[in-house]
Amino acid sequence: MNRLSIEACLQTIQQRQPLHAVVDDLLEIKIEAYGFFICTAIHDGHHLRADLAEKCVLSSAERRYEEDPFTAEMIASMPITLVALDSRYEYDLNRWADRCVYQEAWGKTVWQPALSRAQKKHSLEKHAQFYAILLELVKTLEKIHGNCLIYDIHSYNYLRRDSDDTPTFNVGTEQLNTQLWNKVIRHWSKSLAKISLPNITTRAAVDEVFYGRGYLTAFVQQHFFKTLVLPTEVKKIYMDESTGEVFPLVLNALKVGLKEVILANAMYFSKQCKPKTPSIKTKLLSLYIEPAVAHVDEELYKLAKGISTLTYINPKNIVGEKKRFFAKHYNYQPQFDYRQVRINPFEFREKLYRLPVDAIKDASIQQLYRDVIDTFATKIDLLSTINSEKFLYNSLRYYGEPSDDDIRIAKFLLFAKPFEPMPPRNLNAEQAKAQCLQALKMYKIQCKVQITHKIVALAMVVGKTMMINKNIKVNQTEMNALIHHELGVHMVTSSNADLQQLNVFKLGLPGNTYTQEGLAILAEYMTGNISLPRLKTLALRVIAVQMMINRHDFSHTFRSLINDYDMDKEEAFRLTVRVYRGGGFTKDFLYLRGVKDALLFYQRESLNNLYVGKTGFSHLKTINEMVERKMVSKPVHLPVYLQQNLNIHINPIIEYLIKSAY
Repeated sequence: MNRLSIEACLQTIQQRQPLHAVVDDLLEIKIEAYGFFICTAIHDGHHLRADLAEKCVLSSAERRYEEDPFTAEMIASMPITLVALDSRYEYDLNRWADRCVYQEAWGKTVWQPALSRAQKKHSLEKHAQFYAILLELVKTLEKIHGNCLIYDIHSYNYLRRDSDDTPTFNVGTEQLNTQLWNKVIRHWSKSLAKISLPNITTRAAVDEVFYGRGYLTAFVQQHFFKTLVLPTEVKKIYMDESTGEVFPLVLNALKVGLKEVILANAMYFSKQCKPKTPSIKTKLLSLYIEPAVAHVDEELYKLAKGISTLTYINPKNIVGEKKRFFAKHYNYQPQFDYRQVRINPFEFREKLYRLPVDAIKDASIQQLYRDVIDTFATKIDLLSTINSEKFLYNSLRYYGEPSDDDIRIAKFLLFAKPFEPMPPRNLNAEQAKAQCLQALKMYKIQCKVQITHKIVALAMVVGKTMMINKNIKVNQTEMNALIHHELGVHMVTSSNADLQQLNVFKLGLPGNTYTQEGLAILAEYMTGNISLPRLKTLALRVIAVQMMINRHDFSHTFRSLINDYDMDKEEAFRLTVRVYRGGGFTKDFLYLRGVKDALLFYQRESLNNLYVGKTGFSHLKTINEMVERKMVSKPVHLPVYLQQNLNIHINPIIEYLIKSAY
């Protein structure tokens, strides 16, 4: 981070240049863009000058108790922040100059012996320097926008208070022109109350425990008539106020929540007061990828880029074990062999959790990378236990298991009676390859198409290669479905991921398997290429996974698929292998759940940004924000049904089955 003098900082602001710097060890200032709102954390600092530290009779813990730790983190996502670095015990920025240096505070003597006149003068000079910077910044923003907004964030100790029902957030309005700003103040308070925190019921109040009597508000009111300060106290529910120990889950949720409500309130302010601002709240944020994000992304990609579940989970000896299984009339438990995982799981996890995610300032992007890292930690546990008793447990951790609702939907679909004849499966591997190559021209994607005997599925995308099972036999509808599924979604998202600045979209976000498969089945449906047998196959995957979880062996599940559900023995073997490989692979139930959620998303919002790479439904909000901020490129390639108005006639029975199930 740069270091600037007071003079250089003021000059940079006057020239309206972006900056991120420590100014004379006084404050950290960040201006990514000259928007109309500022966030301050003036009591976050803990530093004391050396000549004062030797006179302070309070311990570091005693001082920290009365400061506002972590308030700087709460506002770190915002484009303009001022964070004080010095302790309020050196000089209190929220008190007038004649009262900003304590001799006694909260019933305790602070200095022994008392500070000299020169020491006090130095502290007063630093107090004045902070306000000189704030003055210049607000003046500049008012010139640009006509008015300005300041979120002045503090925290407060609540255990020493008589009441047990103190508010999570308190807005102090005593010095504000409530007649002028009442709507914005009410909106701010109501927005704060909506922040969701783990195991905490949030409540926001106005003038309940604090009244906004601080100097920062008074200073701005004295110099500016078109700027609103919102003095806001956050109850220290995010930490143990007596020991200073932070509660990370609460703090992370608080950071994400404050980011959302600050942006929402800033947009409300802009509509009420009509500053010259964008109409989309994400455009209030910076449009560049912060260096910490780029660094974590690069290091994570170096570490995890070679980890592909299906590469390791597909048995090497499927052909031989299939022959043995059928030769012994299904009275045999296949013994599959797998590729060796050449990764030390302990070292891998250690390196994962050493990645400096805390350095990422933007709360929602930081959380996205935390979630990705946690997912890879679970994934390496899965891969390192292939063909062992622990594999099923780790598969359940990573993919989950069918819910009662999943089982209900599967049984509903299996109950449906055939309503049209099944076209003959007369397309072989070479013909399938030719059709895939032709389809790739339409998508304008360069990739290989390879015939192989090494995969369980009929076809699958691995990297930039479309792999086709040597023994594939499909009809034209099934072939169309494979193209829309594998090329129209899996290859499309792989190709779009290659165009992104951030590698995380190549690696995959949490939940990307169920999202990808849900989108892929949706593509089959939206192009009119899904059939009742296909739906029943997806349903039987759910049933087979459930049988495996219930400890039925390979032969029992295979026989059940044939005898109870009239499945072809080749398909039944392929499905059973999919579920039992590795020691119990639960992934296959996600196809049916995925299409349900994909359809629900499709009905209420655009799915386009889910195609920027290997994304997840749960992070769509963050992905949309990153696209709007130009951190992530819009998808160049899209599935056919999102590119063109196909005007496809979907069989009404299929439509009924899909929609009735959900």
